[in-house]
Amino acid sequence: MKQFLALTLTAVTLGGLFTGCSGTASRPGGEPGGKGEVNVFNWGEYIDESLLETFEEQTGIKVNYKTFPDNETLYSTLQSSMGEYDVIIPSDYMIARMIDEEMLERIDLNNIPNYEKISDSYKHLDYDPGNEYSVPYTWGTVGLIYNTTMVSEAPTSWKALWDEQYKGQILMFDNSRDCIGIALKVLGYSFNTTDEAQIKEAVDLLIEQAPLVQAYVMDQIFDKLEVGEAAMGPYYAGDAITMMESNPDLAFVLPEEGANLFVDAMCIPKGAPNKENAEAFINFMCSDEAAVANCEYIGYSTPSDSAREKLEPELAQNPIAYPDEETLSRCETFINLPEEILKLYDSEWLRLKGAGG
Repeated sequence: MKQFLALTLTAVTLGGLFTGCSGTASRPGGEPGGKGEVNVFNWGEYIDESLLETFEEQTGIKVNYKTFPDNETLYSTLQSSMGEYDVIIPSDYMIARMIDEEMLERIDLNNIPNYEKISDSYKHLDYDPGNEYSVPYTWGTVGLIYNTTMVSEAPTSWKALWDEQYKGQILMFDNSRDCIGIALKVLGYSFNTTDEAQIKEAVDLLIEQAPLVQAYVMDQIFDKLEVGEAAMGPYYAGDAITMMESNPDLAFVLPEEGANLFVDAMCIPKGAPNKENAEAFINFMCSDEAAVANCEYIGYSTPSDSAREKLEPELAQNPIAYPDEETLSRCETFINLPEEILKLYDSEWLRLKGAGG
């Protein structure tokens, strides 16, 4: 996920603005004074990194920052390194899976007064009904980004990714849930189907598409489309805004079959070594000033109504970042799937890769 509109506010200026941010978080051993560290694991290019410096200045807590490319990589990394990270930012369906598998700590909302700024629309959702384990970070949609100078007519359907005239100019997601999900939508099925025949049919369709695909990638979709190395590919609405700023030949559409609506949220993994510092960091990111600076930088949509009111009008009123209700009604969120279906996804993904995908 990519950045947007670097702000000129200095860390010193921002530092005086943040409200509700604790400057007395404890060290891992409990010593007061805002010392110690916090280990943050986030999507690539999904934060205004100047905010990390501001947090350090405000609290005295050092931020150790690393990135991951997708939810599945985050999941596998945590399985092998539990106890190394304090704050992670998974998507909705992965949060539900991690809750089910007891991979997350309960969050003490008493330490996050800025939680009250989160809109009720993004609280108590199915992936975490009691908001015991997560605090919303951003939300958005996944659509089709295309280069208007490289396509014969504006696409309206995911089927454009199967159009042979664009052979070698098509990009696809390099993760099973998103990639197979697109094929499911082309076939008229739900992202969340548990019908094994439908999932296999979707992978058959992807195998047919494989000879047309230039590359299966994640963050590289941003780079390739922005510089005109490909004609089209699926990607996140927040990044589309950034990319269209840099390359006005690009356009974005939510396909008529429907698209993914996601919420990414801040969580604390089980065994986090610096839980209080993690809660201080989450609280900091929920302040209006941090949320505004962050969303104006990365382009993604804020779950805070008060922060949205303070955004630059060009972003706050952008229909890509904030679609109307009719558009959102065509979207579907991912849910956590049963274990046997997740195993099927793994085996079917290997079948696609083995067939040249």
